[in-house]
Formats: sequence, structure tokens, C-alpha cells
Amino acid sequence: MLTRTRAPEEAPAEVETRLGSVVLCDVAKTFAAPRRGVAPVTAVRDLSLTARPGEIVAVVGPSGCGKTTLLELVCGLTAPDTGTVEAAPAALMAQRDLLLPWRSAVDNAALALRVAGVERGAAREQAAALLRDFGLSGFERARPAELSGGMRQRVAFARTLLSGRTILCLDEPFAALDALTRQEMQEWLAGALEAQPRTVVLVTHDVEEAIVLADRVFVMSPRPGRVVAALDVDVARPRRRTDGALVALRERALQELRA
Repeated sequence: MLTRTRAPEEAPAEVETRLGSVVLCDVAKTFAAPRRGVAPVTAVRDLSLTARPGEIVAVVGPSGCGKTTLLELVCGLTAPDTGTVEAAPAALMAQRDLLLPWRSAVDNAALALRVAGVERGAAREQAAALLRDFGLSGFERARPAELSGGMRQRVAFARTLLSGRTILCLDEPFAALDALTRQEMQEWLAGALEAQPRTVVLVTHDVEEAIVLADRVFVMSPRPGRVVAALDVDVARPRRRTDGALVALRERALQELRA
């Protein structure tokens, strides 16, 4: 396993008290065969990974290596067969925005608060304020069909933040967007997480996206997935994609994926 010798700086004390950590140790997960004659699938094995409070970690790897299973383990949606998972309550943002088409943007964003029992008016007020912070002023009453892909993802992210969870699991949140919009959303997400810090586990197929957004990047092997490399991204924000250090890290991650 390739590990950089310099660890990221410890999170400030105030962040430590507010945000949770994620620790997976020697985790294995096998899914039963869906039908007779099909072998069970071991998604991950000997998987170990950590995310410190307030840290953004990205996970890259080939298709089918267990990246989504990793997020489900962190969120408590599935349990490991062996090994341990320690994490504060986490919210999952899936690849699709999953907005309800009959609800307005503000009501979609407020959904997590409403589920938690917050009165409708108070929930909408909180959601509207966050949407304004996210550059969606004037679109609070728009239905999902009236929003662009990037705007829909902002609404979905607002809903995820309003869940109140200190850990966010993001499953390829920009994969469905065109290249230009994806870059714009990556820059937007970096700013949003600076303003609203969380501990983040980001799964992506885009190595550049991982390098641009994360404090550390974990590279996974083909299925059954395990971490084969951990790269520190010791580059100040805001980051430029053409920065020599980022380009070198991107190439190093690609080499590990090809190995």
C-alpha cells in the first residue's frame, strides 16, 4: 500500500467537537446471490479507511469495486460481515438528485427538516435562506423540471445539509452533468463546504475531481475492493487544475488505478 508520509494537519478543536470522524477497519461485505446458479458477490474485503473530523476524502476506483457499498456501510444502510465501521450519523447524497417533481425547490430542500418534525413554515424559511446562499435566489418556487442540472444538484445538496448530519457521503454527485457544468459545480461545492464544513466521503470516477476537492484521495482495487493507495493533497485552496502539484498527483492516482 502506498501511503504519503505527511499527514494532513489536525482539525481545529472547535471542528473536532462539532464534526464526526469515519473509521473503517478490515471490513468485508458479501452480498448473497440474487438467484439460483449465481455466485455471491464479495464487494469489499480487508477495507480500511479513515476520515478525520472536517476532512474531505475522495474514493476512486474501477467500476464495481465497492465504492457505493463503502458509502452504504458508513451510512449504516448495510452492515459489514467482518471488521468494524465507526461513524457518526451520516447523510447520503446519491448520483441522481431524486427531487420530488411536484414540489418546489424550497420544499424539496426542506424535506429533511419536515421529516425531522420541523414545522412547515420554519422548515421553508431555513431552506430558502440556504438556497439563497447557494445562488438560487428567485428560484425557490420553481419545480425541478424548470431547473438546470446544476441547479437541481444544489437543491439536493441543500436538502442533504439540512438533514443536520455531520458526515456527508456523496456518491458521484456530478456524474450526470456535462463537462463544463461539472467543473463549475466542483468549484461551487468546494466553496459550499468551506462555508458549511462537514466531514465528507466523496465517491467519484473522476480522478481530477477527487484531486481538486479532497484533502486525501484513496485508490481502491478491483472487486473485492480494498484501499491500495492513499494520497495527501497538500495544496492550498482555491485550487487550479493546472497546478503542477495537482497534475502530478492526478498522474500518480491514475498509475495506481492502472497497476
